[in-house]
Amino acid sequence: MPTRITQIEKLEREEPALNTLAGSVTPTNNFDIADPATEGDSGVTVFKVEGSLCLNDAKLLEKICRDVSTQTGRSVALDLASLSNIDNDSAAVLCRMKREYGVKLEGLHLFVKKVVELAEESEKAGYLPTRQDAA
Repeated sequence: MPTRITQIEKLEREEPALNTLAGSVTPTNNFDIADPATEGDSGVTVFKVEGSLCLNDAKLLEKICRDVSTQTGRSVALDLASLSNIDNDSAAVLCRMKREYGVKLEGLHLFVKKVVELAEESEKAGYLPTRQDAA
């Protein structure tokens, strides 16, 4: 199942607006992140992530979140309630986004939450898998 990322903007003065960024996320997609109407607004930009999240999609999501945060000055939250599958590498990217950029992870289902928690624990312990661990 392809990954779908949708930007959800909720400003106090208006109803939530949906802006689909990508139907199928590929590293070649270009996004125009800057939105002059919301620059300087102290709200939160929410991205809804649907489908399966693999490493390339997670890295692209990280770039999008970093660019939005930098360009708009707004904090970023990820709604992961519709995320059906995630791998360990993608979970590690989410942990890094949380730690380095203050991205909030919301709506985690039990499976996704456990994978992210295990990635956080591995990160704290400084565990790096070796070729023998992979076998």
